[in-house]
Amino acid sequence: MRDFLFIFRVFIFAFICLNYTYGKPNIVFLLADDQALISMGCYGNNDALTPNLDRLSKKGVTFDNHYVTTAICMASRASILTGKYEYQHGCNFSKGKLSQEDIKNSYPNVLKRAGYVTAFAGKYGVDLKSELPQNLFDKWGGGPGQTSYVTAKNKSMKKYADKYPHSTMSYGAFGSEFIKEASKTGRPFCLSISFKAPHMPDTPDPRFNKVYKNKFFRKPANFGREYSKHLSEQSKQGRQWERWESWGYKDNYNKVMQKYHQLVYGIDQAVGMVVESLKENGVEDNTVIIYTSDNGFLCGSHGYGSKVLPYEESVRVPMIIYDPRIRTQKNGRRVNALTANIDIAPTILELAGTEASSLMNGLSLMPLVEESKSDLRESIALMNCWGPIQSQYLGIVTKKWKYIYWFYGEGMKPKEELFNLDEDRLELINATKDPQSNESLEEMRSLYDQEIIIIKGQSAVSHKMYETLFDRSVKWPIKKKIIKKQY
Repeated sequence: MRDFLFIFRVFIFAFICLNYTYGKPNIVFLLADDQALISMGCYGNNDALTPNLDRLSKKGVTFDNHYVTTAICMASRASILTGKYEYQHGCNFSKGKLSQEDIKNSYPNVLKRAGYVTAFAGKYGVDLKSELPQNLFDKWGGGPGQTSYVTAKNKSMKKYADKYPHSTMSYGAFGSEFIKEASKTGRPFCLSISFKAPHMPDTPDPRFNKVYKNKFFRKPANFGREYSKHLSEQSKQGRQWERWESWGYKDNYNKVMQKYHQLVYGIDQAVGMVVESLKENGVEDNTVIIYTSDNGFLCGSHGYGSKVLPYEESVRVPMIIYDPRIRTQKNGRRVNALTANIDIAPTILELAGTEASSLMNGLSLMPLVEESKSDLRESIALMNCWGPIQSQYLGIVTKKWKYIYWFYGEGMKPKEELFNLDEDRLELINATKDPQSNESLEEMRSLYDQEIIIIKGQSAVSHKMYETLFDRSVKWPIKKKIIKKQY
């Protein structure tokens, strides 16, 4: 019996070693700000130059159906930190900041308690002004609010200003320096960099002015106001509608996109600096790299600018995970499973061998990276609880369908939108009136109503009103009274 147990244990150990190297991995989490899928070569844009990110994609796992649950910076970043939907953590620009309990259970805090050396640089983007969590990290290079593209204006990053006057490259330098320092400690480390780029204002690093100097960028097939006629009036009430003109998409598309892609190119070069530092310090083979964005960007699709809205360009974002420890991983694998920003914290915590809070809505993506599962879930909720009340919404997305409910009904009718993502990724046809889609519409309504039940059981105090506003069964006069009290 003892011999059998010994052989069994040896077998298990050998299996583990086959897939992973010994010890906890280092983790590098890289977050862009407002980066659209169309800005990356590995997502099919031959006009985009992203060599370092493309190499990560070729070595790692690229996610083709990765969504942000709320397409605006503050709420999305709170979801990334906590693994929770906005209605649960209650944090956005107009509703409030993260609770102390959520901060305690956020992935940087859990990792630090687990013995990780931690660092953060860039736009923190959750608590504003002076309320910054420097104490959560061993090395701090973060800043309040939107931060600045001018390195010298970011208090914690001034030491890099002479060599790297543009903040994007300064974050690469910060990351390289931290990796060098942390690799000497004998402890695992977690480096989180939150780039300001390519967030407006469009002020790219001048050192890359020649990259896209004479480049012509093709417009997406759903570019322009003629492709918004079938969309809700509610979606046209916020700033996204006017930014079609004010941000230059209507009249200066190529110039705007040159600057936008130049900002992304700067990120790519900073990522290259971080990867090179991992190699130079001998930790490349035990460091997992995760790359994504806090939300996408509409860039003129449907005649909108900015983000916030539930359409693909705004809510579907890049996501790459490279885990060099997995010996059996096929290079350049793509995953079609439905994933979300709420999955990032559980993924990081599983990598570190720590337990995620039972209150997290998200799921670890490691079963998809390891190929032990092909799917994690049936659907994801998409929501916006910020800005003009008219443009706030709740939606449900599956791999095939997207359903959106616009509840506002004063001067306009509450609106349903249904898109067949298999056949209509550009969302050119609202299928709610298509008889052939009736069964799918009812299925999506059912998933939506199930989400309402969950929301009613979990919503934060700041989001209690949405338990009623998002409910399809509640008539507009009741919702109107709630809105009148709140606004």
